[in-house]
This record gives sequence, C-alpha cells and structure tokens, in this order.
Amino acid sequence: MAYWLMKSEPDEISIDDVLALPSIPWFGVRNYQARNFMRDGMRIGDGVLFYHSSCAEPGIAGLAEVASTAYPDHTQFEKDSKYFDPKATQETPRWMMVDVKAKRKTRLLSLAELRTYPELADMTVLQKGSRLSITPVKPDEWRFIQKLLKEKV
Repeated sequence: MAYWLMKSEPDEISIDDVLALPSIPWFGVRNYQARNFMRDGMRIGDGVLFYHSSCAEPGIAGLAEVASTAYPDHTQFEKDSKYFDPKATQETPRWMMVDVKAKRKTRLLSLAELRTYPELADMTVLQKGSRLSITPVKPDEWRFIQKLLKEKV
C-alpha cells in the first residue's frame, strides 16, 4: 500500500463535495510528474490525505482512498474545457486520472501546524517550492499524521 497527498481547491472540489458522492474523478492534472504518480504509482486502496489548497487556511481536511486505476482524463478532449489539450487524442491520451473515494472529514491539519512537527520535516508538501498537486507520503509520515488526527479534535 502506498500513500499520497492530493491537493484540491475547496471552491472547486472540497472534502464535503467528495463525501457527498460515492467517488470523484481526479481530473485536470496537467503536470507530468503528478500524472505519472497516478498512472504508474497509484493502486486501488492506497491512502490519500485530502488537502485543501489555494484557500484562506490550506491543510489536510480529510482522509480518502484511491478508488480506481488510472484512465484517460476526458477533459483533455473537450474543446470548451479549461483542461483541453489539442495535442491529446483518443488513441494517444496525454493525461490520466483516478477516482478518489472520501473516507472521512478530519479536523483541519493546517500547513502551519504541519510545519511545527520535526517528524514531518522531510514531507514533500513542506519543501520550499513544492507545488505539485499530488505527492507521495512516506509510511512513517502517514502514521504520524493519523496519530495527530486521533489525538487532537
């Protein structure tokens, strides 16, 4: 089992939106490294830290899991979509997505709070210049965050 941090802007898709549905397609990723994480690394059942970004208080807002293997992101073919890619074709799609299923909403574990724990100092999301929407989470980081979410309510 692998673990991931997946960022979403809450005004586009929030943890509450995901909880209201059986699962959601994680569409619109247009970074090759993040695409490769979905395509090559993610497996059904992998753990996900659902992270609210580009908002007043960014941070981990919930727990989720990968609910599908990677498949072509349909928005790359839609001419009216902001995610349209004229170089992508049905025969050779460039962009992939996975489905994500919310497990539960958590207290907000803010970016500022995450930075206070030496145990998380190497976490990718905390590195200077880290802007990827999907990043791997090490098992020890996952366990530490699970412990934090159980202790402080």
